[in-house]
Amino acid sequence: MKLEKKSQPAFGSSFDDFLEEQNILSEVKSLATKRVLAYQIETSMKEKKITKTEMAKKMGTSRSSLNRLLDPFNNSVSLSTIESAVLALGKRLHIEII
Repeated sequence: MKLEKKSQPAFGSSFDDFLEEQNILSEVKSLATKRVLAYQIETSMKEKKITKTEMAKKMGTSRSSLNRLLDPFNNSVSLSTIESAVLALGKRLHIEII
């Protein structure tokens, strides 16, 4: 006996619609992007066995600046700081508007 799946019709709005209604969509997306970026930088540092002190020196900045960059909830980091970190890791930064 073959069971057929009945497709359930979608109802309601998307989660993005909900966040938009709450006027927080932009903030949530920005925070999510920053969290991913901080995770990727920290992971790359661990893979290359680079300490925070070494990383800050390679970036030409302070450890406190690096800590702000690695803080997943601090989304006020400049593009130049992000680029310095990426270059210090021997990687490239790719930003795309979609």
